[in-house]
Amino acid sequence: MAKAEGTNSARPGQGKRATAKRSVRTKRVSNKAALWGVTILIAVGASFFAARGASASHPEPRQDAHTHHVASPSRYASYPRVAATYTQAAEIKEVLDGVYCYCNCSQHSGHYSLLDCFKDDHAARCDICLSEAALAHRMHGEGASLEQIRDAVDGMYGL
Repeated sequence: MAKAEGTNSARPGQGKRATAKRSVRTKRVSNKAALWGVTILIAVGASFFAARGASASHPEPRQDAHTHHVASPSRYASYPRVAATYTQAAEIKEVLDGVYCYCNCSQHSGHYSLLDCFKDDHAARCDICLSEAALAHRMHGEGASLEQIRDAVDGMYGL
């Protein structure tokens, strides 16, 4: 059966009013979904920035940083990159003690600085710790200041 001219797609027995109500209802559902989506995005963004917030300030190197323990690189002989980075960490303890670690170990492991990541196996299992320390070692060897190293680490992992 062909549609008569001027009829709408409402169910039989319903006129333009029913179609309009359904359209308003659909818009409300779409608006609610959009609102929920925006709310979720804001929440995720806020949690990211909250976790990152602590990283905005790097720790001040402790006076006794040079005395802090770094695990022996020989423990990681089977993993050359890890062993090399532990060796490098032992060479620049004072520098690493002034650098925030972007794996957020200050929150989940109670670390003070990047140096604390190397007192045990933590850094060996964390690419962020290894990468930050290797960058700091290279830059320190090139004569960069602690502030320049911090800026480079922030540029690598920060916002």
